[in-house]
Amino acid sequence: MARRDVEFDAEGVTLRGWFYEADGASGPAPTVVLAHGFSAVKEMYLDRFAETFAAAGLNALVYDNRGFGASDGEPRQEIDPWAQVRDYRHAITYATTLPEVDRDRIGIWGTSYSGGHVLVVAAVDRRVKAVVAQVPLVSGYHNFRALVRSDFIDGFRAQFDADRLARFEGKDPAMVPVVAEDPLAPSVLPTPDSYRWFTETHEKRAPAWRNEVTLRSVEMLTEYEPGAYLPYISPTPLLLLPAHDDVLTPTELAIAAYEKAREPKRLQILPGGHFDAYVDGFDSSGPAARDWFVQHLGGGR
Repeated sequence: MARRDVEFDAEGVTLRGWFYEADGASGPAPTVVLAHGFSAVKEMYLDRFAETFAAAGLNALVYDNRGFGASDGEPRQEIDPWAQVRDYRHAITYATTLPEVDRDRIGIWGTSYSGGHVLVVAAVDRRVKAVVAQVPLVSGYHNFRALVRSDFIDGFRAQFDADRLARFEGKDPAMVPVVAEDPLAPSVLPTPDSYRWFTETHEKRAPAWRNEVTLRSVEMLTEYEPGAYLPYISPTPLLLLPAHDDVLTPTELAIAAYEKAREPKRLQILPGGHFDAYVDGFDSSGPAARDWFVQHLGGGR
């Protein structure tokens, strides 16, 4: 399977990743664009999805989000969801310049936080001909309140305001851990499975991952409502893949949001929790996405 390192411009920021060539393609092939979720880097199992797509005759363009991993971008470790949405569109533009790519057959795949991004991109960018949103964040407002005790929320707001003033005064942005071993300790993703997956994956395959993001990243998450775009995705085919026991991006939020989407669409419940989609449950998540893209984009063979 042919994979090469690539880089491309995103309004002055260089994003870097991998391009997987479709197996057996005799000409320009359909292409899937992939990026990871909240703070994660491409080595955290995106290669497994890209390889599955390539084996089915689909090119795959994988990249690190700005400010993370191999990509440029300042401040480091800051997650602006709208900048990441725009970067998906820059990645699509870059893909259409490659000779291996059929520009009329572009799909996008996202997971967790980027699972929300692809809902927005599919609704506003008609170059997208199929979309898969895996264990997606659909509402920053409701997701934040599902993870953070109500009596802690005012404390977060006070921290956001203090950080905004400190930045205005020229100070460095405040940072917060992504995960912590103690679910009651300060962190953005305060679930035991989040701590286990991020730390184990960091040790095994993703040394570039760092357990911190800017505090403003959390503030921007609470303001982000990608599920609002679901009614506007049609007629682009949508596959939504919530996990059965997801406590990080709660299953019930994704299923309720799915009802807002119009046809053509499909809902498939993945086994296990949020992070099983990458490892133990990959035999469900990977083929489901692959088959959706092959059905709606065709194969490259």
